[in-house]
Amino acid sequence: MSKIEAFILGIIQGLTEFLPISSTGHLYLGRNLFGLQEAGLLLDTMLHFGTLIAILYFYREEFMKIIKNPFHKLSFLLIIGTIPAVVIGLAFKDYFEEISKTGVTIGWEFLITGAFLWFADSIRKGAKRMDDINWKDALFIGSFQAAAIFPAISRSGLTIAAGLFRGLDRETAAYFSFLLSTPAIAGAVALQTVEVAQVGREDIGLTSLMIAILASCIFGYIAVKWMINYLKKHSLKSFAIYVWALGLLVLGLQYLGLF
Repeated sequence: MSKIEAFILGIIQGLTEFLPISSTGHLYLGRNLFGLQEAGLLLDTMLHFGTLIAILYFYREEFMKIIKNPFHKLSFLLIIGTIPAVVIGLAFKDYFEEISKTGVTIGWEFLITGAFLWFADSIRKGAKRMDDINWKDALFIGSFQAAAIFPAISRSGLTIAAGLFRGLDRETAAYFSFLLSTPAIAGAVALQTVEVAQVGREDIGLTSLMIAILASCIFGYIAVKWMINYLKKHSLKSFAIYVWALGLLVLGLQYLGLF
């Protein structure tokens, strides 16, 4: 993996982790474009580590409150919202890993993501803010996060859509979606780190890895901040159109045997 390829993959991970268009699906496409299908678990781990740093820094004030007061309402909401993903992820871990390797379903998954984004954006505008979120909202949104374990189902897309379904306004739906992503990303990094330790380190240059981490961190932070501000005045439908077009392109290439 060249330094340029590492930088581009870092940008892809950073932006698509928080834009509602699926980071896993885009990384799969990016690796195939560069012929890096076997780039390895270490690269995935480091790319996620970069976005974890970005989200922890963005929400540093919220997490300082949790550290100072572990029984804060926010702690409870994050725990409740994370439970579905933990249960589904551990129960079907091998199945989801196999699907992610083949990429056979990602075209359909992009289309599904677009459908959720379009439908959620078409419903009546909600007015609930962060202080209004209750455990039922957190559990509902967390259940949608669990469904995003499929490679090209966007985690941020589904959780933002779930927030809109529960009556959150767009800005708050994005804000809570990204906040809820922190335990999920941290858990993924922890599990992948254990696996990397077991299987050994792939032959990827340290400089390339550092570039990938830095790029995913910087562009992840930019994506979080931009997306929350974007949804104050704009809809999700442009993202729906994008993933529909991408999904149809992938399905077309698969049909022709070119992908």
